[in-house]
Amino acid sequence: MTYFAHLTDRAVIAVRGEDRVRFLQGLVSNDVETVEPGKAVWAALLTPQGRWKADFFIIADPDEPCLLLDCAASQSAMLVETLSKFRLRSDVSIQETRLVVHAAWGGLPDVATVENAIVVPDPRLPEAGWRLLMLEPSAAAKADAGTYDLHRLVLGLPDGVRDCEPEKTLLLEANFDLLNGISWTKGCYMGQELTARTHYRGLVKRRLVPVASEAVLPAPGTTVTADGREIGQIRSSHDHCGLAFLKPDSVDLHLEAAGHRIVPRVPTWFTTELAAEKSSQTAGVGEASS
Repeated sequence: MTYFAHLTDRAVIAVRGEDRVRFLQGLVSNDVETVEPGKAVWAALLTPQGRWKADFFIIADPDEPCLLLDCAASQSAMLVETLSKFRLRSDVSIQETRLVVHAAWGGLPDVATVENAIVVPDPRLPEAGWRLLMLEPSAAAKADAGTYDLHRLVLGLPDGVRDCEPEKTLLLEANFDLLNGISWTKGCYMGQELTARTHYRGLVKRRLVPVASEAVLPAPGTTVTADGREIGQIRSSHDHCGLAFLKPDSVDLHLEAAGHRIVPRVPTWFTTELAAEKSSQTAGVGEASS
């Protein structure tokens, strides 16, 4: 079954000019040089200290030399202002647009529906579907934002403004490394040093993990406990499904939040990495106690 939703909480910024690729390449976590019509990248803008500030999809406009940033609407004005501060002598213009964002999954809508849309596969996971940029909301978009929210939560995909803590969250904590949000081979970018150090030294102490509960999950920021010990925090959720920051070695414990049991639902793309970090943390505890 095909699902098609207008994401009203998203906006689109246009980055034009001869230096648009080089300009963004020095600022964001992924390789902007790989963006081309039909292929997007997911990237983050970090603070100089390497903490999350914003994230977005970078999409090439097939009709003009322009890069389009599919971002959270609540961050659009901030991103224009922040990016503009780094322009200096670069031949770059940065402006908000009137384009609207849609998502499709389970299959693409019929050709007539997407005829004038810019369509790219979601670069995080094949199961995530497609991103579509359009001039106006499509009447064919029958799924609502809540249905899309449930779709991404089941897959374990973070929503930056709801799941990351500004100027605090590390990219690896939000699984950017596992969801194609970081390039390890490109040149330097703002915040790269801490991101690389966290990766190569294995310093990830918590991860965003999909969780479920028989009760409706509590508000973001609610503490997750195991045997009375604080081991994590609820982030975004929809009804009984959500994401939580958890210590990797806690996923097999009896977890509770706001008096209700929550159960981690580790997706297949996450299993190997989580097992390795769980083993590393367990070994670290053993060494410390010996």
